[in-house]
Amino acid sequence: MEIFVFQIIVLLFSVVIHEVSHGYVAEHLGDQTARLAGRLTLNPLKHLDPLGSVILPVILAVTNSPFIFGWAKPVPYNPNNLRDPVKGGAKIAAAGPISNFVIAITFAIAFRIADSVSAPELLLHRFADVVSINILLAVFNLVPIPPLDGSKLLPTILPRNETSARVLNFLEQNGFILILLFLFFGIDIIRPIIEALFNFLLRFPSA
Repeated sequence: MEIFVFQIIVLLFSVVIHEVSHGYVAEHLGDQTARLAGRLTLNPLKHLDPLGSVILPVILAVTNSPFIFGWAKPVPYNPNNLRDPVKGGAKIAAAGPISNFVIAITFAIAFRIADSVSAPELLLHRFADVVSINILLAVFNLVPIPPLDGSKLLPTILPRNETSARVLNFLEQNGFILILLFLFFGIDIIRPIIEALFNFLLRFPSA
């Protein structure tokens, strides 16, 4: 039970930092929407999403899911306030996963230091939990399906032609269904990436 509570707390604050990072980059690029909405705060109550922040993580935990996952309410921004909505939107989107990678790297360093001084196994496992959850959040959010951050990066990668426009439009119109399909059937696609990053950061041998 203690592990479950710890993981939920880590998940909650990790997704809050993820969303606040979006808002700060948007503000840096000239958009004050998030600040005016009171969303540039680490207070989790301002970011809670009933489904993504509470219901889904609890369901995953009680069903002994191999991973704990969730999300917070997206921090709003107005693309009309950006000098270049496409590139600016991509920078704002990238800020979220980058923040999770930073958290993962920070706690991986803490893990290595603690391990080098023979810290208790319990502490090492908790550091590893923080690394694992944040790697999962970062990699999952880079999947190019709306409303995930990866979908905001696609316009900067795809050529600007009619075919790309159709692909982006299809993803935008069917994002919710595609996300559900990915959660149920596609999570194994990114699992090797998550495990490889986890093993690399903590220097665990691959199974």
